[in-house]
Amino acid sequence: MLEYDSIAAICEAAEQQQVTISALVLSDQAEQTEMPEEALYERMKNSLYVMQEAVREGKNPDLRSTSGLTGGDAARMEAYAAGGGITGTFLNHAMARAVAVSEYNAAMGRIVASPTAGSCGILPGTVVTMLEEGRCDEHAAVMALFTAGAIGMVIAQKASIAGAQGGCQAECGSASAMAAAALVELAGGTPAQAAHACAMAIKNQLGLVCDPVAGLVEIPCIKRNVSGAAIAFTSAEMALAGVKSRIPVDECVLAMRQVGDMLPCSLKETSKAGLAATPTGLRLKRQVFGET
Repeated sequence: MLEYDSIAAICEAAEQQQVTISALVLSDQAEQTEMPEEALYERMKNSLYVMQEAVREGKNPDLRSTSGLTGGDAARMEAYAAGGGITGTFLNHAMARAVAVSEYNAAMGRIVASPTAGSCGILPGTVVTMLEEGRCDEHAAVMALFTAGAIGMVIAQKASIAGAQGGCQAECGSASAMAAAALVELAGGTPAQAAHACAMAIKNQLGLVCDPVAGLVEIPCIKRNVSGAAIAFTSAEMALAGVKSRIPVDECVLAMRQVGDMLPCSLKETSKAGLAATPTGLRLKRQVFGET
């Protein structure tokens, strides 16, 4: 059975058995939970469907959060993506999906915490995009979520996936690493390349603070989901090109934990510093909650 205490160990086991990370994890989870692989697969497929539903609902131009601070940007991104923008329709549609799921979360819609609600747009923004843009089939997309889940389990055990404990690097950084590994698998890369993609995704968000305006998972969280999705794509592309992380992935995870432990409490979801403490951030807080 897998211990889920090392990303490198999981990738090495997959390499040795000449299977994908997802196939290894699905088999292991079936053994650990004493459930048929088919049942676990169907459960994960339902998670994929929830992600797709959140993407669709989140693109509603009239969608607004209860606070009134966010909503409607996914529709704007979707319209912009149709014209190609600077980076092309594919990446722009991915960004639109990441915004959509995050805005749907802020509006109290049903989402998959992957690994958290605050970072819920990154995995759908990548995996759902690969599926809906014709880069993979549904089976591959579902299996990729098992790969992402395994990465998240290791990070949760060895570091943190909570902004209140490790800053936004623990939420968007972890989600980006999960998505990067899933993308590598979807593109036909090796488990070793998935490990390098994870490392590069973590390195590029190391030290990211958690400073939600008014204590709400909206500003700047939603836009960080877009950045996290883009980082997942770029990290996967580098790994697939043969670029390697000189710092091993598990050492990157431990560094993330160390940095998170060193961050002051004011930068870990307390809204006492960072963007939350700017004049505009404080004004928006008063706008939502009144003079307190």
